[in-house]
Amino acid sequence: MIAAALAAGTAPASPVALPHEEQVIAVPGSADFLVVDGESVWATNRGRVERWSRQGKLAELAMAHPCGAMAVSNGALWIADCNDGTLNRIDLQTAKLITAIPTGIANPKGELNVVAGAGSIWVASDGAGKITRVDPNDNRIIASIPVDAGTFFLSFGFGSLWAVSSDAQSLQQIDPSTNAVVKHVKLGKQPGFLAAGEGAVWVQEQGDGTLARVDPATGEVTGRAKVGADLRGGDIDVGRGAVWLRTTADQTFAMVDPHSMAITRLGKASGSGALRLAGGGLWTTAHDVHILSWWSLAPKAKE
Repeated sequence: MIAAALAAGTAPASPVALPHEEQVIAVPGSADFLVVDGESVWATNRGRVERWSRQGKLAELAMAHPCGAMAVSNGALWIADCNDGTLNRIDLQTAKLITAIPTGIANPKGELNVVAGAGSIWVASDGAGKITRVDPNDNRIIASIPVDAGTFFLSFGFGSLWAVSSDAQSLQQIDPSTNAVVKHVKLGKQPGFLAAGEGAVWVQEQGDGTLARVDPATGEVTGRAKVGADLRGGDIDVGRGAVWLRTTADQTFAMVDPHSMAITRLGKASGSGALRLAGGGLWTTAHDVHILSWWSLAPKAKE
């Protein structure tokens, strides 16, 4: 029996430090997906991928159509190109293309993930239902894994790859030792981006406006938080004792307590964008208003 209580509203208080928007950087174009690289962050943009820090832009590399959430691993940035259908490996130090691996890309519209885990790079590579596994030591494709059609969204954690199909409304657990799906979990309407950590696998049920908490050991949905009318165009990350949910409406992002499912809402609505937790705070993008923001978790200085 699923013990899934539906939580809603705003938490009156939180044991986690509340971030405050400390810096807003104007970014021409349409900065969107993010991945943290030390004290800097990489952002997809229209026709390019860029590296930013709080001091400004550090590097950029032209691409046909950089898309989806990226990964940093093995001294490289791994990023999908939705125009060329490739998984691109970019050197972190030089910001130069090392190789473009013809994996195919499952969602040419750009909503997907590249993730690192179990010594490999994983990308959703065919909308009919396939995930490609790449060995970063020699850039070879070492496995093609059949999954539900419409599987675009990936996360790695708890020793497994987790994959979401919006079409099938499913969360699939993939064992990296066998390259096979070992568990299916039924989800709500239009599930999308997910993150593994803080004791669970967390999935945006975008059509329902809910965040689902899934036990990685049993596959049981153990809780849901009602965040809004829907969660389209958002993003998710975990860490520092919370789940961080970038939203399009109502607020910039929400912080969800992983135990009580209580919601703390932060910032004003700023349209679609992404979010990534960094060492001392969070980065967010808002591509509709062309900004990259740094939210500090350090105590706010008294004025």
